[in-house]
Amino acid sequence: MSDRIVGAAPSPGRLLAAAEPPAGAAGTALDLLSIVVAAVEQAPGLAVRSIDRDGIVRYWSLGAARLYGVAAELALGQPWARVAASLPDAAALADFSGELAAVWESGKARSARLWKLDADGAAPRCICSTVFPVIQSGRVRQVVCIDADITASGQEGAAQGALLLMGDNFRQLYDKSADAIVLLRDEHIADANPAAIALFQCEDRQRLLGRRLSDFSPLRQPDGELSSLRGTQLAAQAHDHGNWRHDWRYQTCAGQLFWGEVLLTSVTLDHTYLFYAVIRDISSRKLAEQALYLSAQVVEHAREAIVVLDPQQLVVSMNPAYSEISGYSPDDMLGKALVLHGVEPDAPAFFEHVWDEVDANGYWQGDIVGQRKAGGRYPAWLSLTAIRDPQGQLSNYLAILSDISERKKSEEHTRHLAEHDFLTDLPNRVLLLDRLSLALAAARRKLSMLAILYLDLDHFKYINDSMGHHVGDLLLKEVARRLVRCVRGVDTVSRHGGDEFVIILAEVGGIDQVAHVASSLLHAVMQVYQLGEYELHVSTSIGVAIFPSDGDSIDTLVHNADIAMYHAKESGRNNFQFFNAEMNAQIVERASLEQGLRAALGRDEFVLEFEPALDVASGQIVGAEALLRWRHPQLGVLPPERFIAVAEECGLMVSIGNWVLRHACLRARAWHDAGQAWRVSVNLSPAQCLHNNLLHSVQEALAVSGLPAACLELEVTESLLMKGGARLAGVLAQLRALGARLAIDDFGTGYSRLANLRHYPVDTLKIDPSFLPAAAEGAAGESDTAVAATIIAMGRELQLLVIAEGVETAQQLAYLRAQGCQQYQGRYASAQVEGSALAMLLQ
Repeated sequence: MSDRIVGAAPSPGRLLAAAEPPAGAAGTALDLLSIVVAAVEQAPGLAVRSIDRDGIVRYWSLGAARLYGVAAELALGQPWARVAASLPDAAALADFSGELAAVWESGKARSARLWKLDADGAAPRCICSTVFPVIQSGRVRQVVCIDADITASGQEGAAQGALLLMGDNFRQLYDKSADAIVLLRDEHIADANPAAIALFQCEDRQRLLGRRLSDFSPLRQPDGELSSLRGTQLAAQAHDHGNWRHDWRYQTCAGQLFWGEVLLTSVTLDHTYLFYAVIRDISSRKLAEQALYLSAQVVEHAREAIVVLDPQQLVVSMNPAYSEISGYSPDDMLGKALVLHGVEPDAPAFFEHVWDEVDANGYWQGDIVGQRKAGGRYPAWLSLTAIRDPQGQLSNYLAILSDISERKKSEEHTRHLAEHDFLTDLPNRVLLLDRLSLALAAARRKLSMLAILYLDLDHFKYINDSMGHHVGDLLLKEVARRLVRCVRGVDTVSRHGGDEFVIILAEVGGIDQVAHVASSLLHAVMQVYQLGEYELHVSTSIGVAIFPSDGDSIDTLVHNADIAMYHAKESGRNNFQFFNAEMNAQIVERASLEQGLRAALGRDEFVLEFEPALDVASGQIVGAEALLRWRHPQLGVLPPERFIAVAEECGLMVSIGNWVLRHACLRARAWHDAGQAWRVSVNLSPAQCLHNNLLHSVQEALAVSGLPAACLELEVTESLLMKGGARLAGVLAQLRALGARLAIDDFGTGYSRLANLRHYPVDTLKIDPSFLPAAAEGAAGESDTAVAATIIAMGRELQLLVIAEGVETAQQLAYLRAQGCQQYQGRYASAQVEGSALAMLLQ
């Protein structure tokens, strides 16, 4: 401070803390300030105070002492915060700290502001305050505040003071309002309160000033109109009416959109039109309105009928869908009970139970039968919900009704598809079991008989393979129609899968009645089928099981009928067989064999026996045929006739055949190592011949054993050769090219033309034992021996080796020698070498 302020003087202003004498422009300014302070020191109603950067009071005038009631010696040198806390109206001076901080930060004077001072025991006073900085060397050194008591005396002064106070109160309301308030001059923002700055997310007021409100709006409002054009129109309406309230879509400085409710008020100042805009963020309200509107639209356009009832179960509102479904209009429904309009089902007490459920649990839903106004009935799904207010009191009921006629039709169609065969439209396995369960329950209750007929078409696979599946499908549909015509309406004909059908004969009078139906079925199926260009003759095999004699459960009856059907096939097909215990024993044995076969290879239960082949002329061993035996853990040694058919049916024949091939080659290699270059003969099963890996299996067996290919003879039956066609001929050619010998087993039994032998690369013909001279009564006659002589002659003509199988007597051997047969095997051949050292090699 200058010496005028700091020096000794009676004025409180001279009690300022000492400071270095300033120089230059700043010094001149302080000198001028000293003159001003001296002039106002004695002025009534004028208070001057000064605070330095550390917040210490450096100047406290007599006016300040009078106005605030605090002597200078109690204020000078004290922190301003402590002094302010001791003032009579500390709350009114609280804003001064903010003003002080703003001046220190900006270095600029603050605008004058009005505020009210409440002194203890005195009338409120109106104070006009001005705060400005004292700058030295470019820095703010002190901040000075001049408070002028502008409360005037007299009625006029009181009115002016009240007016000023009113203006100050409005300013505070303006600054502290939660709503955004902006002053518009010529549609440009001239001022904005803090709430407006916060609402528009601006860094400061300058981002708002001078810009239009439309600048803080998207280019177009939601209705598509340009924001700038629409804003001008609304301003004109506000000017015409004094104020105008509307909703507006705004965009903040951060780019976020929000809805605002705008009250635009037109005022006139100095012949200039101004607008005050009060803006309130109503985004949440808009979202709620949108959700409410959406809910209303959903109800209005819902395909389900929606009905609102009061606590007395009277209709208070309904959507158009209810009228569309039921035919009842709002006039028919409003104020009336819902159940009076035909939505109750047949049972009169049903809805009483429904309302009890709703009251107890808050909701109920289920199927009902609705009544249309026009008189028709329709299936419907009804959902009833109790609606409660926040206090938990019942306010309304909500009923949602759907016409499920199409769904019911779809369900019926889906159920029909699920329970019926897609091709024949007969009941499938699922529906069969359901009906059989009901039929069995009825038979037990009435102590009556029930029959299960299991049908399987004969040779159906051949039709599919040779004529195509489309012909097979046509045949199945026609068979289904014929079967249905042969039984009563209470009986059930079902397709069990493939070419199998199962028939339930309910409440049959006796076995003879079942036999009559079975005969009718056989006859119906056997009739000629004209399917397009094909004329087919088909038969079927039928197995019959009777309740209760053949079983008392579904599974047992169907299983036993299936067993009986297999016996009908084994009996020549085109017949029916009733189930009996012997059939079941055979099936059980077959199942046991199948299970044992699957483990036999792993348990090393298979063995090979070798039947020697002798030269007719010399009697020497020239080879041996490998014969498979199964050492069953419980049944002992089984010949192939007991298990080969089972192995073929369950798909094990390829694996077993490969085992035989490999071990036969290993034994033959052992003979060679012992000095006997015998050949080994191995029978090939049909499954092996048709398998793609036969050539590889043979190559592997020869490689593992080291046996020359020429010492391996592979046998196929004549019947297999006839059915194999070109594919089998190709496989045999590959095996012959490998060096292996090929033999036709059981030659003469297939009735093939001998000329066909030229098409196959065979080396050996094996005569079936049935063509040898009689070894006992009932054996081959002269015509059969003539066949044997013909085969031997043909073989000699084709330069093929001929071997006779099953030779049992010396007479048969003499006959073969006379006909020129080269080799033979059988029990007589085995007896010739029995006990010899060579025979030991075969064991």
